[in-house]
Amino acid sequence: MESIGLLATQTNWNGGQRITLKSGDTATCTTLSPGQLYGIFIYNSAQNDTNAKVNVVWSNSQPPCAITVPGTTANAGLSSMGFVSGTDTQTVSVSIAPNSGLSQVDIWLGSVSMPTSTSGLNNQPLQANGELYQFNKYTRYYAVPPSKWMSLTIVSKITQFISCQFRQSQATVFVVNETSHGLLDGQVTKMGPTASEKGAVDIKTSDIQSINYNLQGDGTQYVWMDADSQQDSQSASIALQSL
Repeated sequence: MESIGLLATQTNWNGGQRITLKSGDTATCTTLSPGQLYGIFIYNSAQNDTNAKVNVVWSNSQPPCAITVPGTTANAGLSSMGFVSGTDTQTVSVSIAPNSGLSQVDIWLGSVSMPTSTSGLNNQPLQANGELYQFNKYTRYYAVPPSKWMSLTIVSKITQFISCQFRQSQATVFVVNETSHGLLDGQVTKMGPTASEKGAVDIKTSDIQSINYNLQGDGTQYVWMDADSQQDSQSASIALQSL
């Protein structure tokens, strides 16, 4: 009799890199830094319509947090995001139970410093010239705006385009062209007291095909990551302009 447990893997995830988890697999990161907020990006990549149940452990004294990632065909699903702070824990692990059949997800860590290994992601600087740049799936933009007011613009012709902005201890989820029912249940999960504080994870929405957000640079880094599907990202773009 074949033992499927032999196929399970334990992955060192200290680089926060993009990896694939299947039934029985676990990835563990032990390098979270105090004062920094992290987003766990989870895409269902099983190419079928079976939901994937992912368990996230961030504390030995708290039960695992279960995140259900909706099944999708043709790699067309949205990302589910779990947020955790390095102030609450240095270690976080993500796993799929051994009896999960064909479940499969792609995951990575997002923050101002993660992932340190950007293999599998399109990682590039966002120029503050007001030009629109493509904002595709698996794209990570970064910038260190000067100490002045800047304007961020995200544009998408698709209904409910989702992306995430990171600062040191805060994340903003942008929803462009929001639907009447808003974000899906479980699409944004806050874990631990710090990530659950008011303002730690903010959600900004617009009911038109663009969203504008004014930010003030202070010499620290900003990061923007796509959290939508490949098909929904084909017409998405992002721009940063000095005011």
